[in-house]
Amino acid sequence: MIDGKAVADHARAWIGTPYVHQASCKGAGTDCLGLLRGIWRELYGQEPELVPAYTPDWSEPQREERLFSAANRHLLRKPIDDLAAGDVLLFRMRARGVAKHLGIVGMAGEAPTFIHAYSGHSVVENALTLPWRRRVAACFSFANLGG
Repeated sequence: MIDGKAVADHARAWIGTPYVHQASCKGAGTDCLGLLRGIWRELYGQEPELVPAYTPDWSEPQREERLFSAANRHLLRKPIDDLAAGDVLLFRMRARGVAKHLGIVGMAGEAPTFIHAYSGHSVVENALTLPWRRRVAACFSFANLGG
């Protein structure tokens, strides 16, 4: 089983990395998907599929759930009520919008946090406050590949 605390520690090592759209390089630049891709590489090696170029609107005009579909292909879906450190959160930034933001749970429990690359900022760890929690579309965990 992939250790959730270790996943959260990997994510924390990216804190301070500047936000750069479509990037995935610790210390140099990343976006939210790039953060997840970087953690995947640290855990498993090669990424499971090539990521095509994407715009900041994440396929909203087409109403395609590309990020949600990819998460379902490569991660294990779980109930949000079972939130644990190292889980992947998928967010809808607008009601009825496509899911287009990702974060890694830093801490669960009474004061949950999540680590994410935030546009206009950098990789940060924020409290998973009610406004953020309302935006959670799904929760996933990393699979134990080859185990």
